[in-house]
Amino acid sequence: MNLSLEPLRRRRVLYRSLLRVWIFVLVGASMASARDIALVSNKSNAVGAITLTDLVKVCKAQTSRWPDGKPVTFVMRSPSVPAMRVVLEKVYGMSESEVNGLIASSNHGRFNHPAIVVATSDEELVNKVASVPGAIGVVDVYSINSSVEVVKVAGKLPLEPGYLLHGK
Repeated sequence: MNLSLEPLRRRRVLYRSLLRVWIFVLVGASMASARDIALVSNKSNAVGAITLTDLVKVCKAQTSRWPDGKPVTFVMRSPSVPAMRVVLEKVYGMSESEVNGLIASSNHGRFNHPAIVVATSDEELVNKVASVPGAIGVVDVYSINSSVEVVKVAGKLPLEPGYLLHGK
C-alpha cells in the first residue's frame, strides 16, 4: 500500500516545486519592473531640487532656460520603454503617442539645441546629461554614476518614502 502512494507523493512534490519556481519568477518580474526613476542634472547646473510643477514644465519643454541663463535640455528614454511608464503617468499625464508628438513639436526647428533628447540606453542618457551644460534627465537609479548630480523632486530623493517617481 505504501508503494502505490509513492508516485502520488512524487507528483505532489513536483507540483509544489513548480509552483514555488513560478511564484519566484512572478515576484522577481514584478520587483524588476518596480524601479525608482531618478532626476539627474549636469554638474554645472545650479539645480539641486525641483518642484513637481517645474519638473512638468521642463519635461514638456515649457521652460527653455535655467535661472542662470543656460538652455534647458531634457533627456529621457523612449516613451515606449517600460521604465518610463511612471514618468508618463506622474509627470506628463499623457499617453506614449502624445509624448512622442510633444517631443516632435518641441524639437521642431531646434536642430542645434533640441528641447527634448531621447537616449537609447540609460548609459547614453547619463553620458548626455553629463556632457551637455543645462541638461537634466530621468534615469533608473541604478544607472547613476558620479558624472551627474541627483536632483530632489518635491523635496525627496529616490528611494525615500513618498518619492514621486517611484515605480509600481
